[in-house]
Amino acid sequence: MVLTTQLKERYQRVRRQSARICQPLEEEDYVVQPTGDVSPPKWHLGHTTWFFETFILSRQPGYRVFHPDYNYLFNSYYESIGARVVRTDRGNMSRPAVRDIYAYRAHVDEAMANFLESEAAETTEVRNLVELGFQHEQQHQELLVTDIQYILGHNPLFPVYAPLPPSAESPEDALETYSGVSEGVYPIGYGGDGFCFDNERGVHNVFLHPFRVANRLVTNGEYLQFMADGGYADFSHWLQEGWAWVKQNQVQAPLYWHKDQHWHHYTLHGPERVDPSAPVTHVSFYEADAYARWKGKRLPTEFEWEVACRQLNGEEIKGNFLESNLLHPTPGRAGDNQFFGDVWEWTNSAYLAYPYYQKPDGALGEYNGKFMINQMVLRGGSCATPRSHIRATYRNFFHPDKRWQFTGIRLAESI
Repeated sequence: MVLTTQLKERYQRVRRQSARICQPLEEEDYVVQPTGDVSPPKWHLGHTTWFFETFILSRQPGYRVFHPDYNYLFNSYYESIGARVVRTDRGNMSRPAVRDIYAYRAHVDEAMANFLESEAAETTEVRNLVELGFQHEQQHQELLVTDIQYILGHNPLFPVYAPLPPSAESPEDALETYSGVSEGVYPIGYGGDGFCFDNERGVHNVFLHPFRVANRLVTNGEYLQFMADGGYADFSHWLQEGWAWVKQNQVQAPLYWHKDQHWHHYTLHGPERVDPSAPVTHVSFYEADAYARWKGKRLPTEFEWEVACRQLNGEEIKGNFLESNLLHPTPGRAGDNQFFGDVWEWTNSAYLAYPYYQKPDGALGEYNGKFMINQMVLRGGSCATPRSHIRATYRNFFHPDKRWQFTGIRLAESI
């Protein structure tokens, strides 16, 4: 009974967080889709609800599906579940109305509350599904934050999503130093008893040559030096695809940056002057790699990142996460390696399966495995990541041109 109560309370807590993220929005904000990478907030609220309904409730005798068309509207990419709205057309969904989406959430939440108190919820299989539902919704909470920023950041009025919370006195800039990691064979992957995604499984040994990793993230001030030195105009720093991307899109600065007398950028607190001490963010893999080359360094591999995180940071997970309500990276402090929170860190590793990886059976096998192509791995979480969602083995992944997430840079070098 205690375990059932805890599960029910956690379910309610996770679900409330999604609604809380959307609370500052106007109703018109819920349906906007400025680009194919971004989904309307209304869709996120519906999709996370659909996940619980489809994978848990619909398998229970007597459950009444809220609406027969919602599977078509809110299925994301599960081929085995049926037809779905094309991702780029999600912004055309002016109906169902926002009130209908919240009614859908209330319907499923009530059914889940009753289900979690039943004997059917006590099996290991079901509890694993419920846990996956929590983690899935937390992923979409981060997407909600970053998609809302893109929506409002492309509104001509640059509206404020939320006022900036009162902050403590700014810390002194942490000097850039490097810590060494010895040559050796290291275990990689998740080997604990708690939750992890399937792409973290398959603990295996990796040989690493000796290397050094920066003690903090690259700052806006440092990235401005790259820009001032003509970094976006010199092909020698860029991978061929990156250089073509720069020219085709006329990229001259990170996403949301614009210059009048000084450089400013759009944040969820409205337009602000770029803080030179804060970590640079909203950069693509191409930009991260070009900066590293310009600096005479490189990006760490995902294996180097994981080993360095464990050695230099230990198992403690602390940092600037969603719960801080800052919704923007903050300057590093002395002794804080910034391995967690603030920005997702691009690595120089392609997103591939680990040895011994086994794709789960059924629809849930489509969760991660089929995306292991043409994407790069990011590590560490961001200021939009729920704290309980991240760990040292977590593997995020995006195409190298993407930068609407809070993505940033940590440098490394071989010894």
